[in-house]
Amino acid sequence: MPQNSPRLNLPYLQPSQAQKHVTHNEALRALDLVVQLNLTSLDATIPPAAPEQGETHALGAAPTGDWSGQAGKLAAWVDNGWHFLTPGAGWRAWDQSADQLKIWSGSAWTAPQVDTQNLSGVGIATGSDSTNRLAVRSPATLLTHEGGGHQLKINKSGAGETASLLFQSNWTGHAEMGLSGSTDFSIKISPDGGNWVDVLRFDATTGTASGAAVQSSAEDITPGRLMRADFGYGPGNVLGAVSENGGLPTGAVIERGSNANGDYVRFADGTQICSVTLGAVGCTTGTGALYASGAAIWDYPATFATGTIPALSGNGGGIVRFVGFDTPTEVQVTYQVLAAASDATAISPTAVAIGRWF
Repeated sequence: MPQNSPRLNLPYLQPSQAQKHVTHNEALRALDLVVQLNLTSLDATIPPAAPEQGETHALGAAPTGDWSGQAGKLAAWVDNGWHFLTPGAGWRAWDQSADQLKIWSGSAWTAPQVDTQNLSGVGIATGSDSTNRLAVRSPATLLTHEGGGHQLKINKSGAGETASLLFQSNWTGHAEMGLSGSTDFSIKISPDGGNWVDVLRFDATTGTASGAAVQSSAEDITPGRLMRADFGYGPGNVLGAVSENGGLPTGAVIERGSNANGDYVRFADGTQICSVTLGAVGCTTGTGALYASGAAIWDYPATFATGTIPALSGNGGGIVRFVGFDTPTEVQVTYQVLAAASDATAISPTAVAIGRWF
């Protein structure tokens, strides 16, 4: 018959053994140490100066003093002396210093592995439920990289479902962004968690923006709204072809052009200015007390609105010369240069016509 048990090395009572109580008590003492094993410290190397009865330490690789030569063993203070036990692989112990369960792997005390796959729920400092299967209660939540970038994915089963971030105050939703009921990305707000407004929505196909925060038409001047490029003006459309619809500008702010008949500028409000440097003339034909050039016609470089009469002004080209105009039409005007004295010098007059293009 063997002298000790195969697993815990407990001494057996032998036939005709004297003082059986000694062997029995030794086995009970060993059981008392290993059953519900509780460790004061792990990887200990220096024995405490005043240990308490039953105090047990898991020794490190190079213990000293009374523990010298007992590396990797358990040291228990019992009956005013240290007793040493060799742990077996799989032994479990409660680590008082870490307040955590540990398992002896055969070479080190390690935390038991936990199966984290297909859990029904995880609650960190709070409880999870069937809807919120991951619940975290903390001042902040950190998701960081592993040497490169980092993505947070929110997936939904179909276009009509919702994949979004909901922002709440005292459990009432007030803002939400994501894919709500479609594949368009939207930002919504609510004053009460029940009535929601689409503030911004970006079309998944075109990328264009719409929503309550965006200008709804060219006439929309609601304070605080974002101006649409096709309703407002910027470097790309300040200069260009002007146009209108029902009196409202639909094109650029300023249009400038020129041709053989002169230069013109059109403004989005309907104003048009035409200017020209006309052919050089002399003033030698007597007309009453004045001397005149021959009458000529100026065809405007851009037509004025039908039925309107532009205002004309001009410069005769000299201090004693001036330009006279006949009644203008929307397409042309007849003019003549007049002088106080006969002067055959050919000088170019200039003219300006101001009116409306619509």
